Amino acid sequence: MLSLYRVLTFLIYPIFIILIYLRSFLKKEDSTRYKEKIFSSSFDFNRNKKKKLIWFHAASIGETLSIFPLIEKISNFNKNIDFLITTVTLSSAELLKKRLVKYNNITHRFFPLDIQNLTGKFLDGWKPNLICFVDSEIWPNILFQIKNKKIPLALINGRITKKTLRRWCWFPTFAEKVFNNFDLCLPCSKDSRDNLKILKVKKISYLGNIKFTVKAKEESLDEANIKILDTFKVWCAASTHDGEESLVIKTHKEIKKKYNNVLSIIIPRHINRVPHIKSLIIKSNLDFQILNDGDTITANKEVLIINSFGVLFKYFAYCKNIFIGKSLIKKLSAVGGQNPIEAAKLNCKVYFGPYVYNFQEVYDFLKDNNMAEQINDEYDLSNKIIKSFESSKNIDNRNIDLLDNYGNKILQHTIIELDKLVDIK
Repeated sequence: MLSLYRVLTFLIYPIFIILIYLRSFLKKEDSTRYKEKIFSSSFDFNRNKKKKLIWFHAASIGETLSIFPLIEKISNFNKNIDFLITTVTLSSAELLKKRLVKYNNITHRFFPLDIQNLTGKFLDGWKPNLICFVDSEIWPNILFQIKNKKIPLALINGRITKKTLRRWCWFPTFAEKVFNNFDLCLPCSKDSRDNLKILKVKKISYLGNIKFTVKAKEESLDEANIKILDTFKVWCAASTHDGEESLVIKTHKEIKKKYNNVLSIIIPRHINRVPHIKSLIIKSNLDFQILNDGDTITANKEVLIINSFGVLFKYFAYCKNIFIGKSLIKKLSAVGGQNPIEAAKLNCKVYFGPYVYNFQEVYDFLKDNNMAEQINDEYDLSNKIIKSFESSKNIDNRNIDLLDNYGNKILQHTIIELDKLVDIK
């Protein structure tokens, strides 16, 4: 099966080159760095051979953010370790471009296509001492090469959904061999743990979702924008997907029956959808503004559409009523849910729909501790937000402490497990 996979990926390689060139033309790839994915001549190795190197591969934004507490904790233990982060998406690269200014021991590269020749050269050039794949990134070619080179390998916050499990169960023998390349699997949930067991993975340790370890930084909006927002009743819909903005518009109109000065903020999961959201709001006859990075809010608007990366914390710090998207689309029920932890850590009341499979345990934890509530439609959401507007909401440090303590426990145990693979402390 592995031989067939290697032949197929080799044959499809030219097609992927063309596709990535096209994506670059359409501005869906980094215009200058996209070649890192497809040509070994663009790998640009920057390895300090006097230090150990830990490589984290995290496909997109959420996974990328989740590894920073680990990196910072490891750095505190051992100054003789550098870090390589690879990602896939353009949005994650944009985020890291801003973040890595503060670090002198982290390098970012795009993850190469899983072509045997490419991944082999990537490993030979970087020579990592430990490799951690995050979430659900499973690429057979490179995993078997890592095993052959005897580099310690961990799956961090592994997410194996029912859908993923069904796919792998078509090839049970191959799946068992692929996953047992990992020296350690740390699943993100009990459900993922059980699915890994079905795949006959032997080295599993369930510690909890590592996204609880992420520190929610109270980044502030510009004072000029805060001054304008203070004249409104403000709430925010974050990480929205197609179909959910319609609910946001309906919710806005329901709240407006009670509060004429309501301002709704929409932060779509993918900002390339901003033109579509704009067209929906135009049809609804609401005054709106598309807010780019550095823009000042124009007075007397009803809806803001945020058109920039890496600003969630700023709006979570200001808006204490947050709807988290990808939770109301029934067709996405098997992959529903976005991470609500950052909002909860900034003392926001979190509202979510019924389809949160990817983060079910996280939402259950927040709901059990009165930090989140489920809604089913615009009437549920508007009533809960109105109720919140009518009450004065003070910071509940007990909730924040509970989340921080839980996250620290997960982080400490994760470090202990990784230390067994490579000397960290």
